[in-house]
Amino acid sequence: MSYNAKIYNKQGGDELVIEDGGKITEAGIQASTIDDLTITADLTGVADGTDMTATQASAIETDLAAVAAKLNAVLAALEGVGILAKAS
Repeated sequence: MSYNAKIYNKQGGDELVIEDGGKITEAGIQASTIDDLTITADLTGVADGTDMTATQASAIETDLAAVAAKLNAVLAALEGVGILAKAS
């Protein structure tokens, strides 16, 4: 009986290979799904030199908070499996 790993270092150890079906996990647990990001800001009517409305500014603020939350979730997942060092 033989076993072929789905995740391995190429000979020499300089490259990590993850074959189809392979997963990097923390203690056997795969990171949770991160929902797709939806951008809600509509800047229709805002041109160079034109001020945006308070509603448009608020939508941008909301979108930036959503981007930050998604990015932080990705970073936490990468830290969780050891691809990135944990933030101090």
